[in-house]
Amino acid sequence: MDNHYYNSDDLKKFGNVGEFQKELADKFFSYYGEVFKDSALSAREKSLIALAVAHTVQCPYCIDAYSSDAFEKGWSEAQLMEAVHVATAIRGGSSLVHSVQMMNKVKEIAM
Repeated sequence: MDNHYYNSDDLKKFGNVGEFQKELADKFFSYYGEVFKDSALSAREKSLIALAVAHTVQCPYCIDAYSSDAFEKGWSEAQLMEAVHVATAIRGGSSLVHSVQMMNKVKEIAM
């Protein structure tokens, strides 16, 4: 099936987002580049974090990019999958913790 909303070739066009607003795109890419440089965290560590976040926000372009990047930076398949499981646990937990709000509301209206 070649017909789908996300086209992996579009990832190669990411740099073109400045076509309609160059000044803002330049600022974004400058910031983006700074964020992923070695600093308190290494670029390698940031790549694994980015992979986990990509799964949390469900961005197929980011998943493709950071699967490649993290693997090329030396993370093993097991480490990549474990990072995804960490992201999954946090995402699931963030949904579940909001059940307290539901419980509070139900208790309030049930009184």
